[in-house]
Amino acid sequence: MSARVPRTHPYIPNSAPQVRQAMLAAVGAQDVEEFYADIPAALRLDRPLRLPEPFDSEARLVAHLDELLARNTAVPPGRSFLGAGCYRHHVPAVVDEIVNRSEFLTAYAGEPYEDHGRFQALWEYQSLMAELLDVEVVNVPTYDGFQAAATALRMAGRATGRRRLLLVGAIDPDRLSRIEDYVRGVHELHPVAADPRAVRAALTGGDVAAVYAQLTDHTGRVDPELPRYVELAHTAGALAVVHVNPISLGVLAPPASFGADLTCGDLQPLGIHPSFGGGNAGFIGSADDQRLVAEYPSRLFGLAPTDVPGEYGFGDVAYERTSFALREEGKEWVGTAAALHGIAAGVYLALMGPHGMREIGGTILAATAYARQRLAEVPGVELDDPDAVHFADFTVRYTGARTAAEIAEALLARGLHGGTPAGPDEGRYCVTELHTRADIDRLADALQEIVK
Repeated sequence: MSARVPRTHPYIPNSAPQVRQAMLAAVGAQDVEEFYADIPAALRLDRPLRLPEPFDSEARLVAHLDELLARNTAVPPGRSFLGAGCYRHHVPAVVDEIVNRSEFLTAYAGEPYEDHGRFQALWEYQSLMAELLDVEVVNVPTYDGFQAAATALRMAGRATGRRRLLLVGAIDPDRLSRIEDYVRGVHELHPVAADPRAVRAALTGGDVAAVYAQLTDHTGRVDPELPRYVELAHTAGALAVVHVNPISLGVLAPPASFGADLTCGDLQPLGIHPSFGGGNAGFIGSADDQRLVAEYPSRLFGLAPTDVPGEYGFGDVAYERTSFALREEGKEWVGTAAALHGIAAGVYLALMGPHGMREIGGTILAATAYARQRLAEVPGVELDDPDAVHFADFTVRYTGARTAAEIAEALLARGLHGGTPAGPDEGRYCVTELHTRADIDRLADALQEIVK
């Protein structure tokens, strides 16, 4: 509601002023602002939203929205080189066909005795993800990969009873912001350089709950020292939490195979369309270790025998550990999850199989190597780390007079989305299986014209 005269809104429940006042009185609050006290002032909007006057009819509202939507411009996959956490991959038609079925698309919640289809679909998703991650337990998806990372770290903190968290290497600033917000007041975050010596030095004191590292960091770099970080964490009595891009696991070893305790990430690359930067769902995987399973706040689905010999049902595992059972006494609150995206990822993995995941991973790895080589041939463009292996994402440095922002704008004028400024003279790019050599050559030729 804006700062204008309070009135009843036709589409917002309980917006009548007298109803709002009664609700505030019932909970002992003087003003709705009291509910938002924990939100940092830097994130608060200190003015009313600049909204137009309400439309007086549904028809006028629809016409207005159609006009806004008509301004969108579709970008062919081969002309978009944006990534950094939200990627354009091919989504097989059968994925959309299945997730749009009414029994999945409209299923919000349910119980085992009434919702076998959805529960079985999520159990199948968990099983397929467990195979991909080389783990035994996978959760029903959280909201996104940011939340999965934050929750995995809280799980590690509860399991070890320790306070400090080491964060290794270049981390997505948005993910880091979510982690900071979710663990503040409980844990201390300590950024550490992606170097075994720095990690070893930071592990002194015996109070580190987890070492958080990434199979591929925010720049797309594959960290060859990751197994060493895991080893160092265990030597210090800490847990190893590793963030992964799941579509890379057809060609890169899953972190659990070299000892990671918790593996987390975002499902978006697995059959989920990017949607205004969204289309996200977070996963967490681990061994079937009672200490770790007890710390999962989200639902876990498993098999249970029924009264019919040879028939199995699908339902919650250790339901008593969740906030659904414990309510305000729960270790973490869990509500609406991105379960539909989990079903999409399950369908995608079932279609791809091990061979398909290996093929798509190899294709992206080769396309990334070619793109880095091709762009480095452009005068005025240098690779940020020429000797490193990258998957999908990579960063270049511009050595000419133009800034990264100017180059990105010039690319956009040519119909190419890429070169997202990562600093005054750095641009970030991404390629997937949807980019051909001709697409990459077109980008290089455009940079040849732009970079001076």
